[in-house]
Amino acid sequence: MAAWGKTLDPTGKTGIRFLGDPTGKFTEALDLTFDSAAIFGNYRSKRYALTVEDGKIKSTHIEPDNTGVNESAAEKVLG
Repeated sequence: MAAWGKTLDPTGKTGIRFLGDPTGKFTEALDLTFDSAAIFGNYRSKRYALTVEDGKIKSTHIEPDNTGVNESAAEKVLG
């Protein structure tokens, strides 16, 4: 996530925070994991993006197939 932040917001002025979830606990709490044991041998995070304002989730953008890049694309999330 740090590398994405440096690439997509090198000056840090967009106000976007790039956050990782290395243990998957946040994703589990949101019920956004899926069983990928057949491919990766474990559970993985669905691809999603959240819009958060003042610490509250304002909108969710969850890929229906778990891995695509349509609903969670920046253009769709940021409008």
